[in-house]
Amino acid sequence: MSVGLIFESRPTVTRVALAGVAVLLLGPVIAPFTAYDPGYARSRSFFGSQTFLNTDAAQNSVVKDSWSLTSGFSAATSAEVRLAQQFARTELVSRNWSESEFTCLVDLWNRESRWNYRAENPSSGAYGIPQALPGNKMSEAGNDWRTNPKTQIVWGLNYIAERYTTPCDAWVHSEINGWY
Repeated sequence: MSVGLIFESRPTVTRVALAGVAVLLLGPVIAPFTAYDPGYARSRSFFGSQTFLNTDAAQNSVVKDSWSLTSGFSAATSAEVRLAQQFARTELVSRNWSESEFTCLVDLWNRESRWNYRAENPSSGAYGIPQALPGNKMSEAGNDWRTNPKTQIVWGLNYIAERYTTPCDAWVHSEINGWY
């Protein structure tokens, strides 16, 4: 069996193994390199560099193959991410923001927390899906800010609207500066 056939038959396992070997050998140098799990996003359309757009919000989630040092070690499950993204999409629609704004939001919060409502940056104290700094700022949206992804999303969208106007404007700022 050739190497190509092994890679084709088990792409996720091979990519994860390669990522693991790279992490062991290169450490933090390879932080942007991660494996993409096709069963996780099940995207139907490909837009731009590694961005996947969901065309059926009830069954799919939008993910971007990215990683952040702020994502912490407690990873969110696929179901948690899917529910958080579905809620965020509903919130964006209620704000009359377009689908492209949702894609920017996914890119932004994948970079910040991988949509993990428990993500905490140990060096700065930034917390949650939007990586609020300090985390307790999110209490403006609800007292359950530490444990409720919906509260974090509402706060994060309000923050984006007030500071950047739209998620795409926040994403552009993040691309230029490495933070938003």
